[in-house]
Amino acid sequence: MSLYFISDLHLQTDKPCITQGFVSYIAALPDDAEALYILGDFFEYWVGDDDRNDLIDQVQTTLSALKKRGVTLYFQHGNRDFLLGKQYADRCGMTLLDEEHVIDYDGTRYLLMHGDSLCTSDTEYMAFRQQSRNPEWQAMMLSLSLEERHALAKNVRDTSQTETRMKADDITDVTQAAVEERMRANDVQQLIHGHTHRPKQHEFNLSESSATRHVLGDWSDTNGWDIRLSANGVVLNKFAHTDHTS
Repeated sequence: MSLYFISDLHLQTDKPCITQGFVSYIAALPDDAEALYILGDFFEYWVGDDDRNDLIDQVQTTLSALKKRGVTLYFQHGNRDFLLGKQYADRCGMTLLDEEHVIDYDGTRYLLMHGDSLCTSDTEYMAFRQQSRNPEWQAMMLSLSLEERHALAKNVRDTSQTETRMKADDITDVTQAAVEERMRANDVQQLIHGHTHRPKQHEFNLSESSATRHVLGDWSDTNGWDIRLSANGVVLNKFAHTDHTS
């Protein structure tokens, strides 16, 4: 049996091609799929489980159907959808994971993360991250009207995109020291994450042994990325959405 990992789809109503690509991807998951791990930034932004629209309902229907096929679903929060809660997860049949989660597959331990907490050189974002993960701040946000939450979320997104374009690449990428520190703390030699939109498999030495950091890519109107973990190892895969259409 195989485990599948995706992240950074940034699903949104004005990009229907990505949504259709996701629906087709789910429908085409092979019978060997034991579990699907969604490692954050699944939605472009999330303002609360009380929000409803056609996209949110379509994703729920798609994931519920996959759950009925016997595939176990897991969700890890990203920097865009950290307010996604148990109510919506339950409706989809997903189990919420902590921001650092270790799995054991065939005797090897893998650390799963969204990846934003590893970008420690981006001090402005790290300050916002600390604030936005505060339960009191989240409760305050969720107490606002849906209209107010949508307006705030769009403003934060637009500001973030503008600031990111102005930052050097090494600022918005993970720092190796943070990677190694979290891997040592979790006693792993393998890390799977998203967030940076820089898909690659990085090999390095950690505690005098070989280690690998597997980075998922973000989805576009034409392409998606996943990782398949099986008896053959870890495979990072880029695919065209048309690969999954009939």
